[in-house]
Amino acid sequence: MGRYADDVLAGDWRRRKVTPEVDAEPDLVVEDADSGFCGAVVGFEAGAVVLEDRHGRRRNFPLLPAAFLLDGRPVTLRRPTRAPVPAARRRTASGSIAVNGVRAQVARASRIWVEGIHDAALVERIWGDDLRVEGVVVEPLDGIDALDAEVRDFAPGPGRRLGVLVDHLVAGSKESRIVAKVTSPHVLVTGHPYVDVWQAVKPAALGIRAWPVVPPGRPWKEGVCAALGVAEPADMWRHILSRVDSFADVETPLINAMERLIDFVTEPA
Repeated sequence: MGRYADDVLAGDWRRRKVTPEVDAEPDLVVEDADSGFCGAVVGFEAGAVVLEDRHGRRRNFPLLPAAFLLDGRPVTLRRPTRAPVPAARRRTASGSIAVNGVRAQVARASRIWVEGIHDAALVERIWGDDLRVEGVVVEPLDGIDALDAEVRDFAPGPGRRLGVLVDHLVAGSKESRIVAKVTSPHVLVTGHPYVDVWQAVKPAALGIRAWPVVPPGRPWKEGVCAALGVAEPADMWRHILSRVDSFADVETPLINAMERLIDFVTEPA
């Protein structure tokens, strides 16, 4: 056999797969193929691209061939020939840095439960963008009286975590006794001290000085509506939700509880 016995042009060489090159523009979201770290391009250091994830963590990655995934496909990042102009950092309603060009992820097996449809609507208003990026579904319950049984039916596990947001979770309350029955390490139950999720909205956002004090024995929502001169709770709720634009319109305990739940259900198994 001669040195060039094989024809280097033999075969369908025109169909050979070529990894596309992509300019690493500011805010482009990619995933490092080796580590799985996903973040937005925020700059360059010592010949490496700097990525920042949704928690603000930054890591440097060398610009190696086919080292990154864009929309699930391998790409080679290259530094733009022109000096990149830092884009204005847009933030979501929850205060996290918004990432551009990211589609909603396929839903995880993990879930976040909230007590009712009002809680779900408020969570969507503030954390909806973050939850879609993470692939987390929020499901409303009809109260938590049967929480222990519902958790057992859900069958939580390492790759199937469950976070539960509970209203009025304070020491000595009925809610605290119900929550104490849930002991699975794959379930995190947390909440806020307010009687209802309505009360987690800051009064200033509604143009009132404080939430009305409702006498014991009277349904809280009905008492609030009567004190504020609103005919129906549904009308009051529409007004409340319309005045919430971001995390700045709700109280800190609700913010802290939701951030803990999102971190818990998105933590790698």
